Amino acid sequence: MKAVILAGGYGKRLRPLTDERPKPMIEVLNRPIIEWQIRWFKKHGTKEMVICVGYLKEQIIDYIGSGSRFGVKVGYAVEEEPLGTGGALKNAESLLGGVGEDGFFMVNGDILTDLDPNKLCDTKTASLALVPLRSPFGVVEVDGHFNVTGFLEKPVIKDKWINAGVYHFTTDVFRHLPEIGNIEITALPDLVKSNKLQGIRYENSFWRSIDSHKDIEDATKEIQSAAIE
Repeated sequence: MKAVILAGGYGKRLRPLTDERPKPMIEVLNRPIIEWQIRWFKKHGTKEMVICVGYLKEQIIDYIGSGSRFGVKVGYAVEEEPLGTGGALKNAESLLGGVGEDGFFMVNGDILTDLDPNKLCDTKTASLALVPLRSPFGVVEVDGHFNVTGFLEKPVIKDKWINAGVYHFTTDVFRHLPEIGNIEITALPDLVKSNKLQGIRYENSFWRSIDSHKDIEDATKEIQSAAIE
């Protein structure tokens, strides 16, 4: 199995940290996000990866290299201009030769997780990981008379699910990809219309998208608490 890591974005919401380094090189517990991802894939049996790079790509290439020091094999698909998530994957197509019926994984370059991506392979169609929605706000609990009975600090809402940014695709996905554009508004809706996309729920996995400075702090605490390596 091969995997694609989308690592070409600007990370504007993490400025000034991303003024001089790409978002996947932001460190959590003294380890860049992209290294966490490589180690995660390797732990689950995937040792061949394609990293889609663009903004400040030299830093990622210099740090990861061939992947040999992490025990994996890495190739690079270079974006000379921003292509969006869909265009970036399409740009990597030539490097994904030989995936055959097994397909391949893809992850957004700002995701930290311990979920098992191999569960996504249980379907014959494209699939995406779903994780419970975490409320960005504290929740006030009230009884039938609207008396306040308690407070919940940013609870997980387990009957609502969000896209975890982790996918398993067959080569069929390339027919749906744009030259430039985001997969979330191009290929994924097309796959839904064709009834070719399934969501796989992960109820109890660690998952964090690094979109803000606060996310870095929270991810650090959560990784330490969950003893993720």
